[in-house]
Amino acid sequence: MLKGQAARQLSEQDEWGEAWVETGLVFSKENGEALHPEDVTRYFRQAVKKSMLPTIRLHDLRHTHATLALRAGIHPKVVSERLGHATISITLDTYSHAIPAMQEEAAALIAGLVFAK
Repeated sequence: MLKGQAARQLSEQDEWGEAWVETGLVFSKENGEALHPEDVTRYFRQAVKKSMLPTIRLHDLRHTHATLALRAGIHPKVVSERLGHATISITLDTYSHAIPAMQEEAAALIAGLVFAK
């Protein structure tokens, strides 16, 4: 999907020529300018409705990504950087409640080290 988007953007860049606005964004207007946040939210709502999935906010995808990444064992520092948090403590304070199994896993790992033969 992203390769297709990149190809569309290159085509649009060729069409706009000197008028193309280079923003470095993956998704932009046809001339390269940034999309307005309200437009992105509206497009997302329309896509969710069309897909007949339960209604969620666009921001909920961010929380889902962070929770899934932490559950998958991705280091919290990496998740924090991906989210753009100023500190890892923000990430851990926000998402550690969503992963109670981390405490159990930590206890099991330590027990395995203590009782290793």
